[in-house]
Amino acid sequence: MNSNMEKPYVVGIDIGGTNTVFGIVDARGTIIACDSIKTGSFEQAEDYVDEVCKNLLALLNANGGPEKIKGIGVGAPNGNYYNGTIEFAPNLPWKGIVPLASMFAERLGIPTALTNDANAAAIGEMTYGAARGMKDFIMITLGTGVGSGIVINGQMVYGHDGFAGELGHVIVRRERGRLCGCGRKGCLEAYCSATGVARTAREVLASHTDASLLRSIPAEDITSKDVYDAAVKGDKLAQEIFDFTGTILGEALADFIAFSSPEAIILFGGLAKSGDFIFKPVQKAIDDNVLAIFKGKTRLLMSELKDSDAAVLGASALGWEVKS
Repeated sequence: MNSNMEKPYVVGIDIGGTNTVFGIVDARGTIIACDSIKTGSFEQAEDYVDEVCKNLLALLNANGGPEKIKGIGVGAPNGNYYNGTIEFAPNLPWKGIVPLASMFAERLGIPTALTNDANAAAIGEMTYGAARGMKDFIMITLGTGVGSGIVINGQMVYGHDGFAGELGHVIVRRERGRLCGCGRKGCLEAYCSATGVARTAREVLASHTDASLLRSIPAEDITSKDVYDAAVKGDKLAQEIFDFTGTILGEALADFIAFSSPEAIILFGGLAKSGDFIFKPVQKAIDDNVLAIFKGKTRLLMSELKDSDAAVLGASALGWEVKS
């Protein structure tokens, strides 16, 4: 009997700065059970892992027990696939290097693999979503930050140290670039993340006198969702903010195409849900800036995975590969 029949499920764990979501997933990519805890409630990684395991075991026992699980995959900020560690993650409560994969494996007796959150999203897209059957694509995650997962010849690019794929920290503005959370100036993340869009909104509102629905919100409270809601209602300034954001992103994507000539670039995360407001300026900027030999060859796609599921699905896809 094939071991997949005996072990028909994998577990995906998505560790975010706010919430940790974990689920049991079958071979078709259906999440059959799912739960979450607050990541930040635990200052010690040991206590955190204990709490996740306690909740996860309850799910497992309700679905045939731990012996039905082939493997566990974890997606985490600053996750290193090579050694199963989270290293110096700025948005997580635990400092330094945390050997997270082995902590889960020891407590649960199930082989565990870990990667960074954007790579997990790319693996999910390749296993269950818009990148099925693709050998070369780039996943761009547009969330609180900008992350990327790069697949070349059907393989995730990890680099020699496990950290490859930081396209959010390519510098797109050398002159007077915005300060980025990484401490450098002018990174793509400082402009095209949800936080970057909110910063652009504040700058545009301060430098323009035009009327805008956004003026009814205190400037420091504006979110990228507010900008989207205003754009949908025909607000000119909000649409301008999307044009500015999409142009910078498209210019950067034109450069990324020169690097790996991907079949597709897939946009994922809250900002990608803004539809044409973001896709049109991105596509135009790609067309205006891409090298002639690449023109029209790389498709710009939106993720096919539900935001809430994608990270868990992507992480879980690692569970099928993991070596026991």
